[in-house]
Amino acid sequence: MHILFVCWGNICRSPSAEATFRKLLKKRGLEKKITCDSAGTIGQHHGNPPDPRMQKAARSRNLSLGGTARMATDEDFEKSFLLLTMDNFNFSELSSLAPNAELKAKIKPFCSYVSNGVKEVPDPYYGGAAGFETVLDLLEDGCSRLLDELESQLTPS
Repeated sequence: MHILFVCWGNICRSPSAEATFRKLLKKRGLEKKITCDSAGTIGQHHGNPPDPRMQKAARSRNLSLGGTARMATDEDFEKSFLLLTMDNFNFSELSSLAPNAELKAKIKPFCSYVSNGVKEVPDPYYGGAAGFETVLDLLEDGCSRLLDELESQLTPS
């Protein structure tokens, strides 16, 4: 089972979601059953590392943000069980990139897993340090609830 986290540029929210989810997978011993990655809907930041401000906020929570920004591909749609978008704009943009209707049906808002009723993970790029903390709070909550649901769908080994 493969999960793809998607935001706009793949330098703040989606790599943080990927790191948060990986940490939970390792903690629950599920890294061989569920994999994850992240991507963006634009190529503007292609090849860039995650935003340094997000890296700093993540380090304070023992999260290691790695990789480089990239855009979602047709292969991502093919191999992913779910493609989770951080906000409505990302949902719309990713939907327009979907190769067909069947694969488009795999796209879901990440916040459908967040417990406090928030509808979007806000983009912290143009804000202050508190915005990065808010994003990480939402990602921790949503990733935990997402993994609870996915774990219940796994076949026992």
